[in-house]
Amino acid sequence: MIFNDLELKTAPWEGEVRIPSGCAVSAIIDRTGKKMTGEKIIRSIATMHDRSNGLGGGFAGYGIYPDYKEYYAFHLFYNDFHAKKETEDFLMQHFEVAYSSEMKTRKLKSITNEPVIYRYFLYPLSKRLANSLLDEERYVVKCVNKINAEIKGAFVFSSGKDMGIFKGVGYPEDIGKFYLLDEEYEGYSWTAHGRYPTNTPGWWGGAHPFGLLDYSIVHNGEISSYDANRRYIEMFGYKCSLQTDTEVITYVIDYLLRVKKLTLQEVAKVISASFWSTIEEKTEEEQREEIFLRKAFPSLLITGPFSIIFGFSGGIMALNDRLKLRSMVCAEKGDIAYVSSEECGIRAVEPAVDKIFAPAGGQPVIYTLKGGAL
Repeated sequence: MIFNDLELKTAPWEGEVRIPSGCAVSAIIDRTGKKMTGEKIIRSIATMHDRSNGLGGGFAGYGIYPDYKEYYAFHLFYNDFHAKKETEDFLMQHFEVAYSSEMKTRKLKSITNEPVIYRYFLYPLSKRLANSLLDEERYVVKCVNKINAEIKGAFVFSSGKDMGIFKGVGYPEDIGKFYLLDEEYEGYSWTAHGRYPTNTPGWWGGAHPFGLLDYSIVHNGEISSYDANRRYIEMFGYKCSLQTDTEVITYVIDYLLRVKKLTLQEVAKVISASFWSTIEEKTEEEQREEIFLRKAFPSLLITGPFSIIFGFSGGIMALNDRLKLRSMVCAEKGDIAYVSSEECGIRAVEPAVDKIFAPAGGQPVIYTLKGGAL
């Protein structure tokens, strides 16, 4: 028997129905920039083990590559060594390769059928770049899209500077140990995801986080506006081919932030826009802003239940859908901030917090280095 696409854990005649609301998300950031291993974020997401089903887990860490912080760190999955050879030929033509190696992993019985996983530190070679960051980032995005769309058996799943995404098929705590995040990496910010796919298959590329440049998304929910969002965003060169609605959220945010230069608060007002009746109750200035954003980007309103954590260089943003149909809790302890699907994901690593709250639907909570919640 199926209810809301999730298998019932007990038969209804037994008196209890458990709907875990699919997926778990978690994040930790030290706003002073002090670095921590991935041990705490692994413990945080492991506490919500029952919100996952073993078909996907992953992490994003920021500040983890200080020795190569000026280079784009590409993490790639390969199905075979032919795909690796073709991809490396492409990379040599378009980038200076400062360093490359197979990703160091730990063998676990619970992690099977892993692809070949490699890492490259790259700098663009194109003479057509006008020495601007915008041109450089546009160039990198085009190269990532070309590899993912045209080289069979190769998939770039991380492409930012001084950050990295680590994901695969398995429970998140196992994926964290598989990549040695508790030993080999230190970062000032970590996000995590435990997957419970309901409409799409569990595969290595489909695990969260999804990333582009230094942006990363972990997401719990189901996007009912996926087709409208996908058709619109693909008009601007993005390709949604990875069999999950989280991919389109990543591209929507990249388009609004990097291309259209909106602020994080404005992005939140686009993708989790207030209802028209709510806008009518706001000040005249707030009405002008929100009406403009709703009319300028009507196809980028994301509908359906969701909670997301958006990671970027220097911070994180937590955001619910406007009806708050998915749970999310934020907390602070000194300079460290936490976000989790459930309070237990925070208490597992910090039992005595200074402040804890559940943000309202559609209201972003933004934590940045050397700053607080905005």
